[in-house]
Amino acid sequence: MSSYGYQILQALITDIDPDIRVKQAMNEINSAKRLKFAVAEKAEGQKILQVKSAEAEAEAKYLSGVGVAKQRKAIVDGLRSSIVDFSDGVKGASSKDVMDLLLLSQYFDCIRDVGHANHCKTTFVPSGHSGGADAGMRNALLVANAAKLS
Repeated sequence: MSSYGYQILQALITDIDPDIRVKQAMNEINSAKRLKFAVAEKAEGQKILQVKSAEAEAEAKYLSGVGVAKQRKAIVDGLRSSIVDFSDGVKGASSKDVMDLLLLSQYFDCIRDVGHANHCKTTFVPSGHSGGADAGMRNALLVANAAKLS
């Protein structure tokens, strides 16, 4: 066109129609890029879920520990109050006597709670090594067995 006095600086092409195989190859390349991005995003989402789950579990364990600590503090405060009240109310009772009594009452509470559980199959066996304990144990087990049968 320069021989006619024209110079072409730009040309706008509006309708390119490449071969069908070229179109398919281009579509596959684009599809692969989008699939790769989607897989990366999905993996990142799963990572975030695992991290958040671990953080929630750690927070729950921390709060559970705080709750147990408060519960134990309340128990100790209650025991302290019981010991003081009992010592004041009963003349001649030592702190050891009060602690033994409280320990025994907690033991009986535990036995009661275990006995009320339908699914529990626990048997408490004394750990004493005296000769008379075996006969007492045998009698206790026979009584318990007789109570179950009736």
